[in-house]
Amino acid sequence: MEDSAAAGAHREAVPRSGSTAGPGNIWQGRNLIEAWHWLEGEAQLPTQTLAFYTALSATLLAGSEIELVKASDELGIRGILPLCRDRGLFARWRMVGAREVFEPIDALCLDDRGRQAIAHQIAAQDRPVTFDRVPQGSAFIPVMQAAMQGKGLVRRRAAQGCPFIALDERWQEPEAQYNAGRRSDFRRAMRRAGEQGEVSFSVLSPRPDQFDALFDEAIAVELRSWKKEAGTAIAADRAKEMFFRDFLRSAACEGNLRLAFMRIDGRAVAMQIALEWHGRFWLFKIGFDEDYARCSPGTLLMLHTIGWAANQGLGSYEMLGNVEPWIAEFWTTENHPCLSLRTYPANLAGLVALVVDGVGGMVGKLHYLARRIIPA
Repeated sequence: MEDSAAAGAHREAVPRSGSTAGPGNIWQGRNLIEAWHWLEGEAQLPTQTLAFYTALSATLLAGSEIELVKASDELGIRGILPLCRDRGLFARWRMVGAREVFEPIDALCLDDRGRQAIAHQIAAQDRPVTFDRVPQGSAFIPVMQAAMQGKGLVRRRAAQGCPFIALDERWQEPEAQYNAGRRSDFRRAMRRAGEQGEVSFSVLSPRPDQFDALFDEAIAVELRSWKKEAGTAIAADRAKEMFFRDFLRSAACEGNLRLAFMRIDGRAVAMQIALEWHGRFWLFKIGFDEDYARCSPGTLLMLHTIGWAANQGLGSYEMLGNVEPWIAEFWTTENHPCLSLRTYPANLAGLVALVVDGVGGMVGKLHYLARRIIPA
């Protein structure tokens, strides 16, 4: 679709992970993969990368419809936004990964021209679209709102933010950034750990040939925690395990993967799965062995990696996930605010989506009022 105010944009089916097919020349002879890697220089989130998309498309989204909104002009590609949806007449498009791994997502664009092209294409199509957990400062949000004018409705609401710690040289000794009570807790936990054996910490950058063994060790630690019973452990979900294995193996190939361990007498009792990417430490998964809960191994490993990241000169420690009470109480109250954006085109599909969302919101409010009025 061409637009006088923006570069051309069109939806295009994207080959899933492992396919060698391509859409042709879209960046002066480069294929889509090369163009996407080139655009990653503009990315603000690791969830905007091609590696993240291809791993998801082959695993957690294997049964979904996937399309790519792509903005390009005579100079080449200017923006990319992967979308997915369930099958069904009234199924909505949504940003790839937001529902599957609950991480913040955003359009990947070179400039406003690319953002405008993608937004106009989305506003012109006939299905509602849900943008979950887009960073509040995203330049794509106001462009998308403007594109929907005269095409339907758009709703913007606050979403769960992402906690982080802004690092500087003070965090090279992270214990000093917390109050006396917390410092006492750290020392007590370390003493208890030492009583059980020799304590060691490591932050590893595994080579591809080392990846599987270390990844298996990390997810085995997570299985020895409450996450196994809750069903949230990576290894408890085959598709989720395949996704993280594919995505993180790619990170290992690029030298970005960081696997951190706390060990007691050589046994891994806490682990972290993270990326060092674009000058930040991005924490994707944590886990600890419940048998060692008394010495708080997860807390001690978190303390270690915060100091490690600061000593590497990284700009921030990004916890991803949601702002949860244990994070705010123990580590940081800082967070990156996020927004949710929903479009409702002026057609039957848009009307159905609007009614469903309205009913869902009303049910939520009634449930809240019932809990306030009727004692448990």
